[in-house]
Order: sequence, then structure tokens, then C-alpha cells
Amino acid sequence: MSTRTSDLFEAVDATDARLALGATGLLADFNRAGVLTSADVHVARALGRLGREDDERVLLAVALAVRAVRGGSVCLDLATVADPADLPWPSPAEWISAVTASPLVESGLVRWDNDLLYLDRYHEQESQVVDDLMSRAATSPAYDPDLMAASMKRLVAAMRRARPGTTYEEQEAACLAAAGQWTTVLTGGPGTGKTTTVASLLVGLLDQHPAGLRIALAAPTGKAAARLQQAVHQEAEAFEEGDRVRLAGVTASTLHRLLRPDPGNSTRFRHHRGNRLPHDVVVVDESSMVSLTQMARLLEAVRPDARLVLVGDPHQLSSVEAGAVLSDVVRGFEGRADSPVTALQSTHRFGPEIGELAEALRTGDADGALAVLATGHDAVEWVDETNPAPRIRTTALAAALAVRDAAARGDIAGALRALDHHRLLCAHRDGPFGVRHWNRRIEHWLTAETGDPLFERAYVGRPLLVTANDHQLGVYNGDSGVVVLTPAGPRAVIAASDGPRDLAPSRLGDVETMHAMTIHKSQGSQADVVTVLLPDEDSRLLSRELFYTAVTRARTRVRVVGSESAIRAAIGRRAQRASGLAVRLAAAPDARPTG
Repeated sequence: MSTRTSDLFEAVDATDARLALGATGLLADFNRAGVLTSADVHVARALGRLGREDDERVLLAVALAVRAVRGGSVCLDLATVADPADLPWPSPAEWISAVTASPLVESGLVRWDNDLLYLDRYHEQESQVVDDLMSRAATSPAYDPDLMAASMKRLVAAMRRARPGTTYEEQEAACLAAAGQWTTVLTGGPGTGKTTTVASLLVGLLDQHPAGLRIALAAPTGKAAARLQQAVHQEAEAFEEGDRVRLAGVTASTLHRLLRPDPGNSTRFRHHRGNRLPHDVVVVDESSMVSLTQMARLLEAVRPDARLVLVGDPHQLSSVEAGAVLSDVVRGFEGRADSPVTALQSTHRFGPEIGELAEALRTGDADGALAVLATGHDAVEWVDETNPAPRIRTTALAAALAVRDAAARGDIAGALRALDHHRLLCAHRDGPFGVRHWNRRIEHWLTAETGDPLFERAYVGRPLLVTANDHQLGVYNGDSGVVVLTPAGPRAVIAASDGPRDLAPSRLGDVETMHAMTIHKSQGSQADVVTVLLPDEDSRLLSRELFYTAVTRARTRVRVVGSESAIRAAIGRRAQRASGLAVRLAAAPDARPTG
């Protein structure tokens, strides 16, 4: 993982908390240069004391490994880390030799594997994910292939009657493949029929087990879980009544809630290798958002004889925590005969213009993306102006007013529906391109339009985004809602996965205003119209994955606000995360069942 100049910090003064005042040698040099924070330095020095290591080159490598985890990587590649070049980097050969001979490696406090340096915790988790995936691939479930084929024909016939002209060959093939393996990795972009496949697979598996199956649907955030549950039930509406009824009781929850947090341990759950989940089928949507730690905990909790279906788009942003597990698994199994990966290709969600833009972003075709943006089609709009606020105001204010008016009438369903009409998506939280700035600006527009002062934290029509799990209230990070006027006064109504939750606004501590939201937070959600606000080209957050994720949140229309240079910078920059998972999966022996 390299260190771009834009990743560096500049100390405010000598009391800046990011400065490690007791640091010496290389640690002090890199800390003062803004490459390492005080936390990186303190962890490296603590491990050095534990392992009796005082070689400053080794301690620098450990501090950089800590920094790498904060940046989303699970390990450090010493051969590529030397950036910026004007710092006193050790020579690669001597550096690697010092690290590999270190007592820290010998004692297991850090790990050296495949020429990558890991903190022990992340090496253990990555090893566990590899072992569990290969162990699950070593056996296969017993099932009746003829019955499964008949189930698919029945379901496809019903869907074709409900939606004439739609084809389901890819989804049918994916279900037939999934029936014969314990683990399935179902990938595809927005609108490729992933949820159709999940709903069809569940019915097919229920046909195989007339006595019933224990089914769990989960997603990393509350919003994604609610959308998964809703989407599965919507897909089931095309089925025959008997099949539809069997899916009616299937509900979704957050992955965190499924695994059940352990109150005494912030990194462990109540379901684990010694207390497995009771479910026969576990489906996890938006798997690109699942971190390495979460994936390790999930795999150890799922029974070896239970089917696990990981669903997601490997081209989207990865988890905000360390790891890029879905894309690593896809790359690691590429070309293997025992691959559990099935990719859906044909998109049905949005029109050809948004589809062309998304494909150009996925493949890194900047000229193609700019050509689509420059066409001036209603579905794709490009705003390249010094002051884009008037263009943003038109859509954002109208959407905010629709939410406010429904909330003022006490129309809970209408207010929640209005929330999904428009999303203003930002890369940053702060600054002129950030969420906080645009939330305040839209509130000012609302005040000017309606006369409402909006001084109260729980003003009617305030769109809410939950930012932390609250198990007691039953709301989770990523849930959205709105403050609605009721006979009892303003109430916060949260669209949870099991239905709206009506709460006193004072009970919600960790919420933000959601007139605008970060692209990271938007994962797992959709909106009719999406406005993507790109920062300047030197922003460290700009990446192809970020841009692709934002554009593919739109159902019918997307507006891109940014300069050509910002667009080219975003498409040309990959969100690279150092990991050994793909290499280790690719090198693992073929796990196909024999005999």
C-alpha cells in the first residue's frame, strides 16, 4: 500500500495529538513528515517492547502495517510502500531481511507471508477465511438435480407470465449451480437479477426439503437488510401462490444482529465455531461491504452443512474496515475448477445510458464515460460549472420539500417513500464538497422556501441516517428515517428491516441529517435520482470504485457534478488494498469432492 502525498497530515503545532513526542529515529522522522500518526508509533513501540525488538527499520515496518489497516489494507507490501520518495526509506533488500529475521516474526507478534507483513490478528483471520472456504468446497450437499431443474422451470415460467419478454437463463443456471455446493458467491452489477436468483434458489431448496428450512437473510447495514427483504418479497410476487406463501415469512437482519454481539467482547459474537448458527441457508447481500473480520466471524458461525450464499458487486467500494474480501474471493477462484463464483452479466434495472456509464466506469474507460456524460440525455446529466449550486438546488430542494410535506401531514409511508426519490452523494464529510456543508445548505434553502427556522434537532421533515447500532431500540447503522408530525408530536420513524419503528427523537443518539450523504454510506440503497458531487482531482478519496458505487445507486437518472479532470482522476485511480487472500486462494489445492 503506497503513501500518496494527499494521505499525509500536517501538524497544527507541537501539541498536535498526531505527533508522538517521545518517538526517535525513523519513527520520529516519518511521524513528523505526516506519514505515521502517534497511534501507529505507539503500537509499533509497544510491540517492540513485547518482542524485544529495537531495530528502527523493523519498528517502522510495524508502524506502517498499523497505518495500512487504518487505510483498509490487511497487510503491508514493503516493496511498494516507499512513497513519498524524499523520506529516509530503508533499502528494500535490507529492510525485508531485517523484518524476516526479527524476533517479532519469530514470536508471532507479526507475520511474514507471501512477502507481505501482517499484524497477527489479520493474518489469523485471512488464514481462517482461506481454510473455511476450502473446507466448505471439499464436500457437496446431497440434492435431487432433476427436482431442482423442474423447480426452476416452474419458477421461470411463472416469472415470464408476470414479466413478458424478460429472460432468466443466467439466473436459472446460477440456481442450478448453487444447489450442488455449500458456498455460492453470486456476483453482478445493479439490476442483473441477483435478488431474482436468491428468491428462486430459496424456493428450489424448499422443494428439496418439504419439511422446511431455516433461512436467514442478512446484510451489513440496516438499510441494505431492509432492501433485501423487500426485494425478495417483490420478486416472489411473480411466483405462483404456493411458492409466494413459502417466502412470505422470510425476514432479513443486519449481519451483526444475525451473529449476535457478545456484550463482553467487541470483536466477537455469540455465534462462533463452538455455537453455530441454526440456519440451513444463510444469504448475505452487499457482501462487498463485509470486512475481513466480519467474514471470518461469519464463516466460523455457519454450520459446515449449511448453504452460504454471498451476494454482491465486486466492483463497488469495499468495507470501511480492513479487507476487500468479495473482490479477493472472485480473483482468487478465477480459473479454478472448484470455483463457487457465478457472475450475472445482463442488467435490467436502469436504461442504456446509465448502464453505459456504469460499464465505462467498471472497465476504466474514461473517454467512454465522458462521451456518455456529454450526450445530454435525460437519464445522464453532466454539470461542469464553477457554481453548481443552482442546478443542485432544483432537485435537492424539491425532494426535501416532498419529504417535509408528507411528514407534516403525518403520512409516514409517503415520507419514507419520498426519502428514496433523490440522493445527493458526496465523497467527503467536510469541506465545500462534503456532506455537512450541503446538509446545511439544503436546510437554508428549506428555511428560505418555507419560513421554517429548523432550529430544533427534531424538526418535522428532517431526514435521518442512523450511524450506530442500537440493539435495544432495534435500529442499526445505515437505517434511514424521517421526523414525522403525529398527534403525539414529532416522532422519529425509522425504516427498519422488520418495518417502521416509531421512536421519540430524544432516544436516538447516533443520527445524522440525510439531505446529503457520503457515497460509502449510500451502499445498499437506491434512489430514483442520484446527484454525484465529485471533489477536485487531488482528493485522496476519488477512485473508480467510489464513482461506480455512486452512479449505480440511481434507478432512473444520474447527475454528475464535477470537472473533466476530476472525472478522469476518479476513473484512473483504483482503491487498492493490500491483501494476500486472492493469492492464497489461487494457490490452495483443488478442493473438489472426489469419488
